[in-house]
Amino acid sequence: MNVLVRFHLIPYKTGQVEPLPALFIFTGGEQIKEKFSTEKREKRTRINDMIRIPEVRVIDDNGEQLGVMATEDARKAAEEKGLDLVEIAPNVRPPVCKIMDFGKFKYEQSKKVRESKKKQHVTHLKEIKLRPKIEEHDLVFKMKNAEKFLEQKDRVKFTIVFRGREMEHVEKGYELLNQITENFSEIAAIEKSAIRTGRIISMIMGPRSDKKTKKGGGSEDAEDKD
Repeated sequence: MNVLVRFHLIPYKTGQVEPLPALFIFTGGEQIKEKFSTEKREKRTRINDMIRIPEVRVIDDNGEQLGVMATEDARKAAEEKGLDLVEIAPNVRPPVCKIMDFGKFKYEQSKKVRESKKKQHVTHLKEIKLRPKIEEHDLVFKMKNAEKFLEQKDRVKFTIVFRGREMEHVEKGYELLNQITENFSEIAAIEKSAIRTGRIISMIMGPRSDKKTKKGGGSEDAEDKD
């Protein structure tokens, strides 16, 4: 199939202002037509008078199979109930149509989409900063926050910051991280083992799942210990 397309070209010749008609012929018009018509069909749901195939297989509003019937009769059956005839399976022959309230159906579908989006959780990396000589009540408070993050399926980065002469007892930082690992062993697993970089030791834990997770978590230094 060829497609005939008409363009009006404005010539560059000085003093000539009338556009000159030009004709172009493109091949492959059948494929182009089929592509656009297919995309249009896929994006819409045919209802009522939009369903033009002679026969359809009908399901009534109670879910009962009414069998194959003339499309016009199916439309009338829907109209008598004040409902719509909706094509729900267009790719079978004959297509399957259901008698329903199409407006209500579209509302329920959009509601399901909104609810599914609400249930989707984007995982965040939360950070809990600690000091090697942290007070017990401060530690309890921070661990409650960490537990809340883990239960929300977020990952938690525990960061211990050393200052001044605290660097003389780096082992206290590892001991604190080991304590944290033990406390959360039931709900979390180590994703990145404790690592030291300068005056900071950090470790990342994530919520447990059915998948195999990294356990244990031997400590390692990014630089030589003192």
